[in-house]
This record gives sequence, C-alpha cells and structure tokens, in this order.
Amino acid sequence: MIELKLGLEQWFLNFGFSAYWANLIGDAIFFISLLLISYTANIIVKKSIPLIVTRLVSKTKTNWDDIMLKRKVFTRLSQLAPILIIFYGIPQVFPEAPDFILLVQKAVRIYLVFWIALIINSFLHSLNDIYESYDSAAERPIKGYIQVVQIIVYVLAVIVMLSIIMNKSVTYLFAGLGTMSAVLMIVFKDGLLGLTAGIQMSINKTVRIGDWISVPAQNADGTVIEITLNNIKVKNFDNTITVIPSYAFVSGSFQNWRGMQESGGRRIKRAILIDQTSIKFCTEEMLEKFKKIELIKEYVTERMNEIDEYNSQNVVASDLAINGRRMTNLGTYRKYITEYLQNHPMVNTELTAMVRQLAPTEKGIPLELYFFSKEKVWVLYEGIQSDIFDHLLASIETFELRVFQEPSGHDMRQLVK
Repeated sequence: MIELKLGLEQWFLNFGFSAYWANLIGDAIFFISLLLISYTANIIVKKSIPLIVTRLVSKTKTNWDDIMLKRKVFTRLSQLAPILIIFYGIPQVFPEAPDFILLVQKAVRIYLVFWIALIINSFLHSLNDIYESYDSAAERPIKGYIQVVQIIVYVLAVIVMLSIIMNKSVTYLFAGLGTMSAVLMIVFKDGLLGLTAGIQMSINKTVRIGDWISVPAQNADGTVIEITLNNIKVKNFDNTITVIPSYAFVSGSFQNWRGMQESGGRRIKRAILIDQTSIKFCTEEMLEKFKKIELIKEYVTERMNEIDEYNSQNVVASDLAINGRRMTNLGTYRKYITEYLQNHPMVNTELTAMVRQLAPTEKGIPLELYFFSKEKVWVLYEGIQSDIFDHLLASIETFELRVFQEPSGHDMRQLVK
C-alpha cells in the first residue's frame, strides 16, 4: 500500500506537481478510495447477509430467527464491515500522520461502541419477542428486566466512549462513578422503584398481561396490555389508555379481577327495596294463588300443612292472624326468588346463592340477592343481571308487595287530583 502511494506521488511529480501537492492529491485519492471501498463493502454485506439469512430462516421451523431478522439484528451486524475497513485502512493511507490516524481511529472506536450497543439492544428486543411467544410470558413478563439490561448496556457504552475521548481507563471512570451514585439514584429514582415493584409483582404474580384491573386512584378500569420497567399500560373499557407507575401497584391499592375470571362465575350483589307498609300475613286467597306458581307450589303446600299442624296441636286462636304461625308475603317472595335463582340456567348454583333480608332503613327493607352468573363477559353479564331483576321486579305485585320509591313529580300531581 505504501509503495503504491509512493508510486502515485512520483507520477504526479513527473507531471510537474510540487512535492506538497503530489502528497496532498495522493492522500486525497487514497482516502476517497478507502471511503468508496468501505461504502461498497457496506452495500455488499448489507444486502448479502439479510438475503442469505432470509433463505436460511425460511428453511427452519423455529421462529426465533424470524424474530431476529425482523428486529434487524443481522442487518446491524453487517454495518460492522465498513467500520472495520476504515479502522484498519486509515494507517495505510496516512502512515506519516500518526496524530490524524489516532484521531480517526478514536472516532471509529466511539462509533463502533455506539453501534455495538445498538446491536445488543436489537438482540434484547428479539429475546423479549421470543419469550412473549410462549404462554408463560403472560404470567411472568420480562420486558422490565430487558429494559434494565438495556439501561446498563447504554451506561456502559457511554462510559467506554468517555474513556476513549478522555484517554482514561474504564476502571478510572468506574471509580469516579461511585461518587456520582447519589445523583444517579435521584435521576433513576423511578426506574429503581419500578424495578423493585416489577420484581415483587413478578414473584407474587400480582399483575399479568391480560388481567382486568381497577385502580380508582388512577381512573383506570380495563385490561393490562403492557408491563414495562417504569409503568403498566391499561386499556380502559372506553378504549382510552392509562399509564400507571409500577410502584403505584406496590405502594397503593388496586383490584384485580383475575380471580373472578378464573372462577366459575361473576358475582351479582344487588338489593330490592321493599316498602314496609306492603308486608303482611298471607290470607287464604293469597295462599291459593301462590299454589299456582310452579316454582313454589310444593313449598307453599308443605308449609301450609306444617303450620296448620302446629297451630292445631297448640290450639291457636285463629281470630287474629298474629296468633300462632303464619306465612307472610315477604317470606314467600323470598322463597320464590331463591327457587328462581336455583332454576335459572345462567346462575352457577355450585357457588353461593342466597337471598337475605337486611336491616330496615328509611328507604324500606333491603332484600339482597347474592349469587354468581356463569357468564363473566361484561356485556353478557349485565344482560343476565338485568333480565333477572326485570322478572323479579315485575313479579313482585303477585305477592302483593311494593317496591319502595321516593315520591316523584307524577306522585305529587296525583295527590293534587
């Protein structure tokens, strides 16, 4: 290479150029040639490697190589060729300029470190994509840990580049880094808190991708779509996205509906307010009417026989209904609701299903229904719940009960008439 350069300079000298200009033109020609060789190598390697890799990938049954190709790991590896050509070629072009060689090689080393960091970053993204292709990824996402490694890689890259610029050893810079630990703790506070929270959530399986969570403090109610180092993304049911800091799940409270989704049903807990003035003992006419109701006709008959037998044995005076034992319309209605739920095809009878009477309030007597719907999908669940209460509210007059409702404008107009 040196002999070729000297021959080129001599050729220019023979044409009458001065030694200065002959040397300058020779250096320029060789430098441009080096750049062209580097550029050509970049084109060749950049196009040939992906082509070769694509053909190899298409013949394999695994998907990891497809993911690495998509993440441009092989494409970025091809960029190392022109960098190395310039690094090793520049001393051959300017052998008499050691300072310039040192400057160019220093710039190339800095660029090389930066490019290696990008390659590692692409590789880490590929690892995360490969891991997410497995079913276990939903339970234990590693994206947060990947981000931690990426931060470490970039920090190390910056330190190495600074060591190249300052002509200091890496150990020297690491020693100085200890004095900056307090500043770094403040700068990366959210990252450290998020990492700690992410580890705790991963170990305890507190939150997973696909979980339905409710975080009232963050106005979030929807499905977890991404778990990263610093935050968790939730797609709300109104299609908005809420980003919540990871440490908020450790320091605060939230509700995870995973247990309900994995169980045999979704709970329904709602009360019907009964007007207290409509509660009364059942008359003979009422009991005969109740006997015609399919769900409780056997209950009514058995209950009447049991009460008649008791009253007869204890010689109970029948002139007042309060004497002895009597059935009430509220108790019968409560039994009807119980039987209705037990026979409803969308109620999971293997889980708790009950109807209970709560303490009276100024708004009437709450008759609370507590049971589980077999359907857990929100829209279908709400439809089942509405159908059940539509029926129960419509049938309440059959038992001569009234639902409590505060007076409306229509009620006031009726009083005026």
